[in-house]
Amino acid sequence: MDYEAVIGLEVHAQLLTSSKIFCSCSTQFGARPNQNTCPICLGMPGVLPVLNRDVVEFTIRTGLATNCRIALFSRFARKNYFYPDLPKGYQISQYELPPAMDGYIEIDSNGKKKRIGITRIHMEEDAGKLIHGENLGDPDSSYVDFNRTGVPLIEIVSEPEIRTPEEAREYLLRLKAILEYIEVCDCNMEEGNLRCDANISVRPMGRKEFGVKTEVKNMNSFKNVQRALEYEIKRQVEILERGGDIIQETRLWDVDSEMTISMRTKEEAHDYRYFPEPDLVPIVISEDWIEDVRKRLPELPDAKKGRFVREYGIPVYDAVVLTTSRSLAEYYESCVRLFPRPKIISNWVMGEILREFKNDKREINESPITPEHLTRMLRMIEEGTISGKIAKTVFEEMYRSGKMPDEVVKEKGLVQISDEGELLKFIDQVIEENPEIVEEYQKGKGKLFGYLVGEIMKRSKGKGNPVLINRLLKDRLDREDRLDRDLTQG
Repeated sequence: MDYEAVIGLEVHAQLLTSSKIFCSCSTQFGARPNQNTCPICLGMPGVLPVLNRDVVEFTIRTGLATNCRIALFSRFARKNYFYPDLPKGYQISQYELPPAMDGYIEIDSNGKKKRIGITRIHMEEDAGKLIHGENLGDPDSSYVDFNRTGVPLIEIVSEPEIRTPEEAREYLLRLKAILEYIEVCDCNMEEGNLRCDANISVRPMGRKEFGVKTEVKNMNSFKNVQRALEYEIKRQVEILERGGDIIQETRLWDVDSEMTISMRTKEEAHDYRYFPEPDLVPIVISEDWIEDVRKRLPELPDAKKGRFVREYGIPVYDAVVLTTSRSLAEYYESCVRLFPRPKIISNWVMGEILREFKNDKREINESPITPEHLTRMLRMIEEGTISGKIAKTVFEEMYRSGKMPDEVVKEKGLVQISDEGELLKFIDQVIEENPEIVEEYQKGKGKLFGYLVGEIMKRSKGKGNPVLINRLLKDRLDREDRLDRDLTQG
């Protein structure tokens, strides 16, 4: 029997506000434990929360960017559960009246556009962090850091319309790009600023009813989300094919074993006992506020991708890669403004630059090669000062040292040889030393021309102008061929 997966994703994004959602404590990452705290975020008796206006605006911005309907009236609720890093014994979240609903994100699925619905986006506060003693040389104890307590989050809940792990990864990549473009979240998964839980079930192909779902947590990268879903689909299908039943439970993704592990079953699940938060008034959002936020939205990834194809004439594939992040797209456009050769620039950005960043795990805004570095080097190629091959060496040295290409070329003596007289010396030497190759070429083995060019480049230590070498060599060989024919005929 063939099965299909039914997947819904719940994404928590930490908002880029300087202070917490209900108090003025800093949201700075990496501070000394329990430094960024106050009586409000610690839940002390007698204190009252005050809503951070920027949190509401960032939520509106996210809702508009994901095609949601913005509710004019919403309110907070208390989500009751006990955990050591939750000082109040409840979390201020939202339940029946979220501020954004009924949106969607478009993804590419098997070469076609597919809409993944967004059920809701709501605001909430983060909990703290448990630090277990084995990491501190004290295996019998656990410690609590409340710095994250009260940090503002939005939860983005998708419809169960994702069918494959690949679609889930594509959805998350698109969502991440949108959040970065509108500058509401830096999406740093290593610092926990973007987190994802997945609800997944399988059902026989063609059946409308959903199967029993499991929830998978603890996935700290898009790659791990995809792997966890692949494993969970396989696990559930194997159980059903053996005639077993899927248990509704929460499972954790174990990175080391690449398996999901049971955390708690439905019978152990929390009853959160939501009720309206009595210490916060309802949120009223005006139409004017929504329109003001809409007008200030930047160009979003899909719109930018389409414009790159239209204005710069680059392939769709290039435009997709170059618009994966706002900073990468801005870097590319800065280069095009300085050196209006869009396809040449896209080749270098997608090739050398992104390869180096992947190896070094850097972001584009950390690049030692600025648009001025890259475009000056490309202009030197166009002017004939250096060859494309030499440019690879120049690029590597620029990346290591941060020096401008002119300086690198001067220091390394990498100026391209374009003097015809000097190149003809190398050409004549190679022709003289390879009479058999020349003869075979003249008999019709055209591929040997490349061999001769390579030998000439070796003689010039890679500095010879390849375009000029090709022309001069062809002229020389054609002349040799004519002389041979004249002598034969004579």
